[in-house]
Amino acid sequence: MSAKVSVIVPVYNPGKYIEPCIDSLLGQTLAPGDLELLFVDDGSSDDTPARLDKLAAEHSHVRVIHIPNSGWPGKPRNIGVAEARGEYVHFVDQDDYLAPDALRRLWEMGHRNGSDIVFGKVASNFRAVPHGVFRVNREKCTIYDTSLVDSLTPHKMFRTEFLRENKIAYPEGKRRLEDQLYMMETYFPAKVVSILGDYTCYHYSKRDDGKNAGSAKIIPSGYYGNLREVLDVVNANTEPGEFREGLLRRFYRVEMLGRLSEPSVVKYAPEYLDEMVDAVKELADGYINDGVHDGLGAVLRIRSTLLRRDQRQGLVEIARRAASVKGHARLEDLAWEEDGRIVVTVSARLVYGDDRAPLSLLRRGDRYYLHPDFHQGVLADGELVDVTDELDDFKAEVSIRDRDTAVEWPCPAEFETSVDELERLADGDVRCQVVLRGTAYLDPKAVGGRDALTRGAWDVWVPVRGLGLVRKARLGADRAAHVDGHCLPALLSKPAQLTIPYFTVPQGNLSLDVDRSGKKLGTALAKREVSRVPDDDGELAVQLAVVSHSATAPTRAWFVLRGKGDDSGSVALPAVMEPVGGRIRLRTTDGGQSPFAGLRPGTWRLFARLDGHAGPELKIGQVRVDAHGRLRLTDKSGAVAPAGASSTDGGRPAKPGILRRVGRPMINRLSPDARERLRSVASKLGA
Repeated sequence: MSAKVSVIVPVYNPGKYIEPCIDSLLGQTLAPGDLELLFVDDGSSDDTPARLDKLAAEHSHVRVIHIPNSGWPGKPRNIGVAEARGEYVHFVDQDDYLAPDALRRLWEMGHRNGSDIVFGKVASNFRAVPHGVFRVNREKCTIYDTSLVDSLTPHKMFRTEFLRENKIAYPEGKRRLEDQLYMMETYFPAKVVSILGDYTCYHYSKRDDGKNAGSAKIIPSGYYGNLREVLDVVNANTEPGEFREGLLRRFYRVEMLGRLSEPSVVKYAPEYLDEMVDAVKELADGYINDGVHDGLGAVLRIRSTLLRRDQRQGLVEIARRAASVKGHARLEDLAWEEDGRIVVTVSARLVYGDDRAPLSLLRRGDRYYLHPDFHQGVLADGELVDVTDELDDFKAEVSIRDRDTAVEWPCPAEFETSVDELERLADGDVRCQVVLRGTAYLDPKAVGGRDALTRGAWDVWVPVRGLGLVRKARLGADRAAHVDGHCLPALLSKPAQLTIPYFTVPQGNLSLDVDRSGKKLGTALAKREVSRVPDDDGELAVQLAVVSHSATAPTRAWFVLRGKGDDSGSVALPAVMEPVGGRIRLRTTDGGQSPFAGLRPGTWRLFARLDGHAGPELKIGQVRVDAHGRLRLTDKSGAVAPAGASSTDGGRPAKPGILRRVGRPMINRLSPDARERLRSVASKLGA
């Protein structure tokens, strides 16, 4: 092998959509000498062949192979594996892209573990992503101890000789689910699989023309004929029992019942619904036993029951009802911790219907059932769905998601499940709801191998799981009244990076603005109290309602003085923001005593620029300028202790003593000896 990694890209008429892919591959941190970029052009009829040939002429580690059109990516991928010179191969689609350090990190993980397959965290702005697979790094695992079946896309790194020795190849020609077949054929013989979960490696990118692979409408007979091949691989490599049933349950839940669920099934034309149900039922009858069925969550068991009974309109109706099930999260509290994390207290539940009432359970004796209101008229009268053994499966999580790139990170969280009584019924039954209560930590800094949050808007989500459903809710619109007062901006890390928690308008959802991507510190502080900091040396200093982390270094800012009229001119005075006592102090860099030539004595309006010269100006108050051009704050703003305060409202103003409130102007004019004697008197008076 002459390279560490060969990247194989099947290409067919990509147009402009291949450019991000090319740029990301050329921008990899893995040295070009260790990298082969292998583009297999599947008979493109646009200008792509010439574009790729030019690329190969400009870069020695780029190779292009031209083949007659085969109509599908299977053959180009097989040719790429056969021609690859790398120790590992990595499949990339033409309209996707890799993060800069992806190949280096993946290769290093695979090389140190002797891995047959290595795959990294993925992000997508249009398709579902199995975030649970990437929750932690896994150096060594297999299909027998990890839920690899949840990730069946081929955009992974494979040891080249592993594929060749096991004669693993793509089916060629037009077909569906070829990726799932390929992945199941690799997972079973793989002795070591590694998962990189702390770095987002692969980005699925939505095309604005809607022509991403897999977007075409499926033909049920062909689709489920292809799925049959995948299920045959599962059966051929497993024995009857729980392990096999667990694998089959994934395909039953996603590929079969998933096509008979919201939102798609309610839109099917009658003839297409019949075609779909016929194909799914035939396959399910041959592969899905009671063990697979019984392991489903309650709502999926209802779907499975209706499929088994061939109740087609029942499937449509239960999908309509399930579509109205939403996740709901309430923000009970929010606070910054000393380590630079935001701790949020959350309660979460599933709600149902237009009025967002709790999705309730029925307690009868010591058993719990899905309340019959949900399935009334769909299942037989008196038929109950027991969920007693599913109560522990109710889960809530908290995650933060980049609004632009769709990179998502799970947050450390702990939730407890309780079954709360809603109503006692006349027959002794009790209507209940499941509530999840807990805390989570939002950390903008680098943590646990993850990089610090990149510049952008990060939305806070709460996935709520239960009864076989997963519903993601935004956090913040429903919140306790005091939370807004705790939602302070923060300067974190070194060099300092600004993080501004805020609530979106008009929805009121909690988001984090990182590194001034859309929010400015001056704007965020506009309604916050600014407190002056007394200083016997006459330094111009104020305390801002900004959290600081101990690692924060001073940050450049400016004081701005303006006269009373808009045309009276302004003067900018250099300043720094620095951490003091868990808050940020804004002070002049020269003690505030330097004279300003031409600045008339009197009262001036004082502002601060905290976001650069072009940023918004924060109103501080008023400042007095004496005849010598020296500055001091007026006494209209409250004072805080010089060490700063740590209360969430920016520090309670300390009551100024008599000498500070009345004698400050005189003190500044005294000689050093006289000033020291006056300080001694003030100390005895407690001023």
